[in-house]
Amino acid sequence: MLTKADDFPIHQTAEPIAYAGTDRNFYDRYFFNGYQPDGTEFFAAAFGVYPQLNVADAHFSVIRNGIEHCLHASKVIHMERLDLSCGPIRIEVIEPLQKLKLIVEPSNGFAAEIVFEGRSFPIEEPRFTRRNGPRAFMDYTRLTQNVRCTGWIEVDGVRKELAAGTVGTRDRSWGIRPIGAPDPQPPVPMTITGFFWQWTPLNFADRSVFFHINADPDGRPWNTRAVIAPDGAGHDGFYETEGAAMDEVALIPGTRHAKGGTLSIPLAQGAASIRFEPFLTFLMRGIGYGAPAWRHGGYKGDLVVEREDIDLAAADMAAPENVHIQALSRVTLNLPGEAPVTGMGVFEQLIAGPYRPYGV
Repeated sequence: MLTKADDFPIHQTAEPIAYAGTDRNFYDRYFFNGYQPDGTEFFAAAFGVYPQLNVADAHFSVIRNGIEHCLHASKVIHMERLDLSCGPIRIEVIEPLQKLKLIVEPSNGFAAEIVFEGRSFPIEEPRFTRRNGPRAFMDYTRLTQNVRCTGWIEVDGVRKELAAGTVGTRDRSWGIRPIGAPDPQPPVPMTITGFFWQWTPLNFADRSVFFHINADPDGRPWNTRAVIAPDGAGHDGFYETEGAAMDEVALIPGTRHAKGGTLSIPLAQGAASIRFEPFLTFLMRGIGYGAPAWRHGGYKGDLVVEREDIDLAAADMAAPENVHIQALSRVTLNLPGEAPVTGMGVFEQLIAGPYRPYGV
């Protein structure tokens, strides 16, 4: 089947673009977040295309006054992967790898228009490949880019402009992850007994810092790296290092969420350290990650749009659907021979199953 994408020189196989390999778990996703400089509001969005399932979904969420307001949409794509709209939520690629726009047309009390402009060239994270027995549990590539954000968000008739200095992060990932309905027949033997993930894209005045780690239940990393990207850096202007680690982590009692931590990054002149002070919790289910009713890639019908409002003070943070979070954090960077500098960023956390270094 020919689609609009076939008129662009982006083919990776001899097939038309409509056909994405043979794994039903293939996906292609956009992610965005941002936060006002005073930390009073946090917003995030996700837009996923699932070619083998013939489905796309999109989510937009903003925290205001302790409520996580969420807009969810799902549609059948009819094999057209280049249509970057799903109900009221739409993405425009203004300048690839540099500037994108997210638009939420008026729907269910929401409206928004936000431009995300890269602070440097995106980083390409190491390819994520993990097998569960004979099956590919994950096999994907992701680019990540810190951004400056301009525009506005409206919820229930209250429109707020994004203040000067609003920043955030966007990413693009594609490949294989568990999506849609769970497979009724598990892999044999079952080899993945837990999943540990931390991700910390941080915004400072003149640079970005990125760290991530996937580890097994005993704490052995299977994918990790730290990157420092000065503003305006090109694809070869980053400082990349192995051996970074998040230390001094204590969990909030009764949860799998960290009170804080200190990230140590080896540098030629000595280790840098970044202290995290989380102060606002964003539930990732608000944009479909682990959402019971809005699982990524789930079939909802030809087009379904729904609103959800989550009272964060009343939410059970120990519930399985609330384990995956982004904790908006104030951060302090200490470099050898330099005065401390402050910034802001997220401390994304997902601990599923046992993780022995934290005693869970």
